[in-house]
Amino acid sequence: MALLADPDAPTEIARRMTQMLPGRLADRSGQGRRFDVEVVSEPFTAEVEDPPTLMRRIMDRGSSERWDIVVALTDLPLHSHGRKLAVDLSHEHGLALLSLPSLGGFRLQTRARQAVEEAVLSLTGPQATGPEGPPGSQPLRGPFVSRLAPIHPGQVGEEEIADLRYVVTGPRGYLRVLLGMVRANRPWRLVPGLSKALAAALATGAVATVNSTIWSLATSLSTPRLVIATVGSVALMIGWLIVDANLWHRTDEVSPEARKRAALYNASTVVTLGIGVLVCYAGLVAINLVWALFILNDRLFASTTRTPLHGAEYWTLSWFVASVATVGGALGSGLESDEAIRAAAYSKREQERRSLLQDDRGD
Repeated sequence: MALLADPDAPTEIARRMTQMLPGRLADRSGQGRRFDVEVVSEPFTAEVEDPPTLMRRIMDRGSSERWDIVVALTDLPLHSHGRKLAVDLSHEHGLALLSLPSLGGFRLQTRARQAVEEAVLSLTGPQATGPEGPPGSQPLRGPFVSRLAPIHPGQVGEEEIADLRYVVTGPRGYLRVLLGMVRANRPWRLVPGLSKALAAALATGAVATVNSTIWSLATSLSTPRLVIATVGSVALMIGWLIVDANLWHRTDEVSPEARKRAALYNASTVVTLGIGVLVCYAGLVAINLVWALFILNDRLFASTTRTPLHGAEYWTLSWFVASVATVGGALGSGLESDEAIRAAAYSKREQERRSLLQDDRGD
């Protein structure tokens, strides 16, 4: 069998599960079967986000390689009949298409392995026929039927290759897919990618910490105003990154599914950038606090602000300076290359996959 995976996160997930997947499938099948698992990394979803078309593409790919079972993994949020697709199965052709965002943002590796196991066991297990429904229509288990998982059987067209489909529904389903997309974006990679922006923010913070005007402003600000300053500076940084790197996804299509897909893309980009920027902001607060403890003179501070320099003043100043530094870091982020933050946007990764597919076709 083959795990056909999109580049980046799907390929990493597929490769990690191959260590235990063959043994678990052999044990669970209980029929003395042996499973040889091959991972193939290629942008099979490039230029296509329609599940029926993807299933035909997967079928053609499997036929050309003579694979018995093909499980395709993608980090794209696929849609079918207005619903977000979780998995498509074709028992006749031994195919499965799994949209990883439908599994949510937590324990993704474990859930993905369980989902692949259930799909393979369904494709290779006893098939129901006649009045019980189409072949293999028995319900899947594992992550697909958890009481907390908003995943339900979906509608399958008569001319489609798939004979069993599960979709994500409801507001909880939307949140689940969004968290799954953010997880696929791997926001922790954004922080080192913003090294120049962080350098600009640290320089701004170092200067602001020894500025007497900043001292007076910090001691005069109430907690609500400090919160507003935080929200404003973080929002400014996120907006600047989106504009500077052209991360906002626009679609020329007028279909509802295209609009929903664009909304999901943009929401996941904003959340991913928000997580990265908040991590940087927390780091700035900590660094500014250490710098203030080292450099500030309590007598000079008190004579300038008429406020004794105690723990609360150190904290308030570091908090406010982090907001000021974040604004300075937003200007510094303009020096970053698009490659440093393109992983935060699905549209950018899709462009890369299309280029990779075109290069392969050229070769």
